Amino acid sequence: MQIGYARPIEGDINCDKQKELFIDLNCDEAYIESHSSPKKREELKSALALLAPGDRLIVKSLHALADSTRHLVELLDALEQKGCTLYSHHEQIDTAPGNLFTFQEIVQCLADFQSDSISAKTKAGLTVAKEKGMHAGRPRKPDANVKKAIKMYESKKYNLAEIKEQTGISKSTLYRYLEN
Repeated sequence: MQIGYARPIEGDINCDKQKELFIDLNCDEAYIESHSSPKKREELKSALALLAPGDRLIVKSLHALADSTRHLVELLDALEQKGCTLYSHHEQIDTAPGNLFTFQEIVQCLADFQSDSISAKTKAGLTVAKEKGMHAGRPRKPDANVKKAIKMYESKKYNLAEIKEQTGISKSTLYRYLEN
């Protein structure tokens, strides 16, 4: 039996691409999470519970399956204990017997997986911060200080060190504002 597992990920929020893959690969069942959160992965639990020896779990990418390298190792162990295999389409990984990978291919897949996981967690954190009204990056300098620094610079009576001392605006920040 081939069982597909999907969850919303960057570039496929509605899981449409993942569902298409399951149709193309003739999956018998598909379990689709309604959220991308790493917590409460009920559909993953259901898919794992359904698996029997000889079955194959299919995912679009390792990132859709696991949230960290440790989580991936745990899931691979669980699949092995059940006598099941994993196929990850994006990385072209198939754990069926007889498939061999070079060490370089394995390391590259793990590096890509970690990069995807970190990227997704960072984007999720930025989204939450934005919803709370927070802004990413360095805080902006108060406009009054910037205006004062520009006037001092344009008067040509002050050097950059004096401008910085009186306004707190660095040379690079001042030049950046002058370019605009």
